[in-house]
Amino acid sequence: MSDHKAAFDLSKCARPNILALEPYRCARDDYKDDGTNILLDANENAYGPALELDGEGRLAGNGNGGGEGEIDLLGLNRYPDPHQNDLKQLLCNLRNTHAHTSKTLTPANLFVGVGSDEAIDALLRCFCAPSRDRILTCPPTYGMYTVSACVNDIRVISVPLLAEKDFSLDTQSISNSLSDPSIKIVYLCSPGNPTGTLLPKKDIVQILQHPTWNGVVVVDEAYIDFAPEGSSLAEWVLEWPNLVVMQTLSKAFGLAGIRLGAAFTSPEIARLLNSLKAPYNISSPTSALAQKALQPGSLRVMEEKRGRIIAQRERLVKELPKIPGIGRFRGGFASNFLLVEMLGKDGEPSNEVALAVYERLAEERGVVVRFRGKEFGCMGCLRVTVGTEEEVERFLGEIKIVLGRVRGSGSGKAGGKDEERKEKEANDVIG
Repeated sequence: MSDHKAAFDLSKCARPNILALEPYRCARDDYKDDGTNILLDANENAYGPALELDGEGRLAGNGNGGGEGEIDLLGLNRYPDPHQNDLKQLLCNLRNTHAHTSKTLTPANLFVGVGSDEAIDALLRCFCAPSRDRILTCPPTYGMYTVSACVNDIRVISVPLLAEKDFSLDTQSISNSLSDPSIKIVYLCSPGNPTGTLLPKKDIVQILQHPTWNGVVVVDEAYIDFAPEGSSLAEWVLEWPNLVVMQTLSKAFGLAGIRLGAAFTSPEIARLLNSLKAPYNISSPTSALAQKALQPGSLRVMEEKRGRIIAQRERLVKELPKIPGIGRFRGGFASNFLLVEMLGKDGEPSNEVALAVYERLAEERGVVVRFRGKEFGCMGCLRVTVGTEEEVERFLGEIKIVLGRVRGSGSGKAGGKDEERKEKEANDVIG
């Protein structure tokens, strides 16, 4: 095929901020699921979907849409419900605990999207003018806040968490930053990723009560169901007109594959978000599975699996410190993962050791975790998703062996790994 000459120049045609964009890196970018690996890297629910199934692992019924909980395969030629009010009501039922207000959430308080990521992007497009407005984030935190901001040509102001105070909010510095009227959104992650820290309600209040700032506070509660009962602030949006609380069915509900996220907020903000979304952003199968997961029987399944994850989390908290070379747990214990230090021979947190352990665990032992050592306050840290009882057993045995060998060799080099790729991995931005 001959080359075609044209005036087209991608470098001058595409938006400069997109040309400069560092894309979001997913956990599967580096180590694939080959059917034998233990995947403790993406904060998925290792116990599987929180769905009430029959003895053969099927949803109720076996027809084409006649029974409760079925996916109507014969109806896939029709566009899905653009409003999803039935799904929204079930989400409201879940979060109407009245722990934080006597008021009641309704579907008018909700936006549902393709994971929390659609809500993150929709909020930016709703409130921030490209090349002019800014958002504020508190690293270390979820990488998509920054990626979405860059896509929308919005600058990011960072006010780091207080690393030596369990990654709590630096409320004074945040308050000082909000004297800048170009900051329109504050993104807070609670429980934090990768910190696992649940942000105190009193600290969030200080931001909501800022005397001059006209902006929106977004609390990302992706891991909230692993926190103590009553921790979710979803219903609190009924008391604060500028509060948005994001949630997902990807974690405790074990439904990462259906990509369903929700944003609880005031009816006024919800109306704006629903106005700018694509007409049919939630597919019929996604909606049917999400509604099935929110039925009483499936909620009991979720609670049982959540209890097993929390039990294994407590086991890791107890057993990991017994392994030579394991340092402190950083942050909190309110999620389905732990952030833990790898120590060098000098007893100090070591990125060289942590990166070598991360690579050797994956490549030689088939156990995949996440290296987080290049994030603020996370020197020498690995993030370990809580797996099943069997997976935790294997992880504890393998990390003891690998960490001992790495520290005993006097070098963190993992051998056979391309150094440039290693450095890129160490510095990437992921969730």
